Amino acid sequence: MAPRFEQQVPTGGEPVIQGYDRGGFRVSGQRYEGGVLVTPTRAVAWPIATLDDMTAADFDAIGDEAVEVILLGTGATLRRPTKALVEALRERGYAVEPMDSKAAARTYGILAGEGRLVAAALLPL
Repeated sequence: MAPRFEQQVPTGGEPVIQGYDRGGFRVSGQRYEGGVLVTPTRAVAWPIATLDDMTAADFDAIGDEAVEVILLGTGATLRRPTKALVEALRERGYAVEPMDSKAAARTYGILAGEGRLVAAALLPL
């Protein structure tokens, strides 16, 4: 998989989302089939198939990390998460910004590069 947006390279040691295709993502040189959850310190496989079945528990992998914003990549196109999911994540202290997964991957690179406390939860394309 060729990198799609190499210009967005965070400098503080955070994971770098280097590329994506229909099957998954490449983060800091590692391939993730399907979805991936990227936090300020690590990336983990995120086996969430669809936005429709998503719950707040699907974000437990963030753990105790300081994250202010979750960029929710909803796949190939922008879809809106349910109000219940957004509210449940707000109660945990997260702002949620839904966008298509390509935009979320690029935005993560920009915000992480600025030192923002951001996570990207990316559904596959």
